[in-house]
Amino acid sequence: MLNKLERKIGKYAIPNLIVYLLGGYVIGYLLYFGSLYTNLNFISFMTLEPYEIIHNFQFWRILTWAMIPPQTSLLFALIMMVFYYQLGTVLEHTIGTFRFNVFIFGGMFFTVLGAFALYGLVSAGIITTAFGPQLIGGAFSTSYINMSIFLAFAMCYPNDQVMLYFLIPIKMKWLAIVYVVMTLLNFVSGSWAARIAIVSSLLNVIIFFVSTRNLNRINPKEVHRRNAFKRASTPEWERPNRSGQPVARHKCAICGRTELTNPELEFRFCSKCNGNYEYCQDHLFTHQHVK
Repeated sequence: MLNKLERKIGKYAIPNLIVYLLGGYVIGYLLYFGSLYTNLNFISFMTLEPYEIIHNFQFWRILTWAMIPPQTSLLFALIMMVFYYQLGTVLEHTIGTFRFNVFIFGGMFFTVLGAFALYGLVSAGIITTAFGPQLIGGAFSTSYINMSIFLAFAMCYPNDQVMLYFLIPIKMKWLAIVYVVMTLLNFVSGSWAARIAIVSSLLNVIIFFVSTRNLNRINPKEVHRRNAFKRASTPEWERPNRSGQPVARHKCAICGRTELTNPELEFRFCSKCNGNYEYCQDHLFTHQHVK
């Protein structure tokens, strides 16, 4: 399906998409620091709030939530953006611009879908949250989108090393395992809002993992085809009989031993016997010739 879509609309894919995502982070940081020195809380108008989108027609929230950066120090933010720029650039070159676009926008789409699903469940009273249906946007952020980029990179390059704290070399696959375990713990111990946010934000990683695996090996038709080819290409004497055991190729006409029962023996045909009589090394020179 992705191959067909790429042939049709692949030319509209956005190259260097990670640059635009990080550029949105820069704008988000400017608005965040601007909120610290003014009385206007710009970030509150950017969160993913389905209630505001539906009732107050604030449709920009569908996109602006992706610009909200992690609220951390500026130094850590710069290190994070450089790190994810490298990951995103390599990942785009690995899977292609179109598939990288599908991966990123798919994660954003599933996150928005999860937010509206959570809003519907809370509004219907099926599950409850601490803030009610009007304020559920805090559960959805770009942290899991960033993690999805990291996990996808770890799937492609599991043995690449990064310097943890600029000192400790560690392979990507081990960091990915740590992230997955931490996420599972958050899923188990967190609220329903956190669980829906985790699943919806990382669903693109699951799809990416499945789409990059070779699943034909477990396809029943493929299994049948491989077995039929193996039977057709196997010599008759090596094919298993009805009991499931392979048929012996050599058998002594005197003692009945074969290369399967006694692999240490050698077998030869006798040129003085009339017919195809084969004997083991113990009876090759001592048998009575068949005339």
